[in-house]
Amino acid sequence: MTSLGHWRGLGADLGPRAARRSRRSLRERLDRLRHRWFFIVQCAVAAAGAWWIAREVLGHREPFFAPVAAMVCLGFSFGQRLRRVVELSVGVAVGVLIGDVVVHFVGTGVWQIIVVTIAAMVVGALLGAGTLITIQAGIQSVLVVTLVASTGYALSRWLDAVVGGLAALLVATVAPAAPLQRPRAQAAKVARELAAALHETADGLRRCDEADVQQALARARRTDDLLEQLRDLADEGVAVVRLSPFRRRDLPAVQAIAGLLTPLGRAIRNIRVLIGRAATAVWRRELVPRPYTELLDQLADILGEIADELQERRLPVGAREPLVEVGRRSAQVLRNTTLSAEVLRGQVQAIVLELLVLTGLDYGEAREQVPASADLEEALRRHVEATGDPDEE
Repeated sequence: MTSLGHWRGLGADLGPRAARRSRRSLRERLDRLRHRWFFIVQCAVAAAGAWWIAREVLGHREPFFAPVAAMVCLGFSFGQRLRRVVELSVGVAVGVLIGDVVVHFVGTGVWQIIVVTIAAMVVGALLGAGTLITIQAGIQSVLVVTLVASTGYALSRWLDAVVGGLAALLVATVAPAAPLQRPRAQAAKVARELAAALHETADGLRRCDEADVQQALARARRTDDLLEQLRDLADEGVAVVRLSPFRRRDLPAVQAIAGLLTPLGRAIRNIRVLIGRAATAVWRRELVPRPYTELLDQLADILGEIADELQERRLPVGAREPLVEVGRRSAQVLRNTTLSAEVLRGQVQAIVLELLVLTGLDYGEAREQVPASADLEEALRRHVEATGDPDEE
């Protein structure tokens, strides 16, 4: 009976869990659509515009390659869009041109497909195109020979492909705001994850709970992936504002976010070291006095405030004073307790230093705000080795 009740309980829980998964999946799909709607509209506008130009302006009766080339060329992320659009436009145009020439002079057939494929891909490779562009050239030449083979349209299909590429290039310069907003949202997400990891670490130290600290360590390690995503988003945002004439005014704001990557990455590493030492302290049952765990909670609260400021697209200048206060308190807490406690104190100072840089201070200014310690000097030494300049940021 106990076993039957157990299975009945699982069955009763299956429905709500499936419903939760369905709702989560629907939210994720809608989220994906929300991020891609501008791209979808861009493809539609570019395809329609290319077709209209080829048909109404150039007078081509069936400008098949104009909308196709426009959509193919737009199929890249914003960070590499304009460069790739140019490359792919060349690849498509080369493929269509070679296919047109072969069909016009020698017609279609098996050996013609072999010839146009080899010729288009060889030319693509000689032009310095990548593998994808070279393959696209071959595909377009095969399409001309097999699907739209007609000797009455010599070079018109090549002009359609060129029109499609130019339409894609024009539309691609109109960039949405998402590549500029998402890096700040991602930076805020990283800061919140770090804050949660520090709170979990403080709780684990107070309760001497190894599970809590290990969970915090796993969370801190996952921020590496979040930081890598932030790096990609920041690169994408910088590329958008540099290449799109409509977004040049946003360059300083996007560069400011890109400038957060280095101090944020160093803060992540220091937090991981701190949590790793906390795990060792719990495992060895070393005493970590309450003032030390309070420092972690305060640092976590400040990271939460930093996340809020980043989310609102503001430099977290307001966090400087609280950070300086945490740095001073870290120098005043009881010393000569346990090795783990001293390591934690030193890591708090190193984290404060990096977060001060995150608020816009250069390295020298941040160092003056934090009381010196051996750990702080070690952090400075690593910075000098990495950059060659203790004040460079």
